[in-house]
Parts: sequence; structure tokens; C-alpha cells
Amino acid sequence: MTLTRFIRFAAVGGFVLLAVSLGGRADPAVAADPAGQADSTGTAVAADPAGQADSTGTAVAADSSVAADPAGQADSTGLEAQPIDEARAAFEEGRFLEAADLAEALGTSGGYALAAQSLAVYGHYVAAGDDRKRFLERAMQLGEEAVRADSTNYEAYYQSAHAVGRYAQNVGTLTALRRGLAGRSRGLLEATLAIYPDFAEAHMAFGGWHADIAGAGRIARFMYKASRENAVAYYERALELAPDSKVVLLEYALRLPELDREGGRKMAGALLSKAAGLPVRDAFEEFIHQDVLEALAELEDGG
Repeated sequence: MTLTRFIRFAAVGGFVLLAVSLGGRADPAVAADPAGQADSTGTAVAADPAGQADSTGTAVAADSSVAADPAGQADSTGLEAQPIDEARAAFEEGRFLEAADLAEALGTSGGYALAAQSLAVYGHYVAAGDDRKRFLERAMQLGEEAVRADSTNYEAYYQSAHAVGRYAQNVGTLTALRRGLAGRSRGLLEATLAIYPDFAEAHMAFGGWHADIAGAGRIARFMYKASRENAVAYYERALELAPDSKVVLLEYALRLPELDREGGRKMAGALLSKAAGLPVRDAFEEFIHQDVLEALAELEDGG
């Protein structure tokens, strides 16, 4: 398996995984994409991620070590703190279905977002092939519920994008494009960054979106105004915001050989080596760590 082919297993960013992004305000350090790139609503299907998201910890994903706690997960009295903490603990320990049940039962935007993340991760990494689509479709539904419950919660938009990306990865790039998932995910990512411009994982996911769409051919690049230059800009911003994020290092490294034909492989090796040396903090990061080691081995073998 070459490093390029390994991208399809990426954890969170990128269209194949995260098919995610929006039409709102992006990070000022990154050039805004021309208007009219795609219908930001896209065609409703099911979320990816991904993942990515590409925590991505995609990517997406998301990597809970990078994102701040989702907005709206606990009120000022802290009444929801204990239940959401129980769900988070289940997620961190790899009890993803239990985490999804606990989080969804809260009936809040933060709870739905965590439930969507849990099912997106479970559907991508754990579920059997025949069951994968069902879990990813449910993850997309929960992502939509998270946004409906609180339209100011950036984590709701991001986890919705993560789920869409995972679903897109499952059905394949061409099918995802036909169903409008590229525009849908783009809109979700843009909404995320409009609320939280310094969210590293969203920049990572947008980088993956640009990289994957740009690599899908001239028609796709023209339709969505995706470019390798924008991919690099978003990835660099993500790396600036979260230089020690295992998932950000992985996602950027996976695409560098295609984004930079001259020095990309060398830089990818450096990023993967750094990621491999970072501690694993939860069950999701264990998946990411295994992806890092596999990608590093493929690169060293000349893949």
C-alpha cells in the first residue's frame, strides 16, 4: 500500500474522510475561497468522517485534545457536567456505543455532538462492513440534531461535518460528489470557523477537503474552487494552532507527498516521526497512533 493510497484510512480531515467545510468566515490567515463554490446545504445523506473529519482526531474526528470543550454542553449551574463527563469517559475508554447513548440522552447540543462523534469513530474503526453505513447515517442525524439544538455551538457543526466526511469516505468520492456531500461538508466547516476561527481541527479538515477535491480532477476543482495551495495554507494554520496534535500531524503528513512533489515526502516523514513519539491519551488516539505507525512504515518502505 502506498502512502497515497493510505489516505483513505485517514482519521479526520479531507473530503474522502471529512468531506467537510462551509461558506462563512475562515481563518484570516487563509485566503477566502470564491463565493458560489457549492451549495452549502449540499444534499442530505449521512455524515462521513471525515472525520475526519479526519480527531481527525480527522478528519477529520475529532481529536478531543485539540478542540476546546464544545459550547453549550453545560449550563452556568453545571447541572449537566456529570452526565457529559460520564459520556466523555466512556468515549475515552473506547466504549463508543455507550458514550453515544449517554450523550444522546442528555438532549443537548453538546450531547448530540459527542454522540455523533462517538458513532462516527465507531462506524469507521470498529463496526463490521455491513453495519458501518447504519452507524454513520445515525452519526449524521445526530450531528444535525446538535446544530438544531444550538446554532452557536461550533462543535456541533464540526462533528456534523466529521460524520458527513466519514460517510463520504464509506461510499466513495464519486458517490459523495454526486450526492452533494462536498458542498454540505464545506458549509459545515465554514460555519465552524465562523464561530471559532482558531479551531485547529477545522483548519485541518478544510485542508483535507481542498487536497482531496483538488486531487479528484479538473472538473471537481473548477466546481468547488479547491486548490492544493489552499490545502497547504489550511494545514499550516492547523499545525501552527496545534503543533503537538497527533491527528493534525498525521493528516498533513498523509497528503504532503501529493501537495509538495519535491520536499513533501521528507517533511511527511518528520511529521509522522513526531506524531509517533507523542503519548496516546485515549482510545480514539490509539486508533490514530496505529495509523501513524502504518503510514510511517509505508513511507520508510518507499510507498
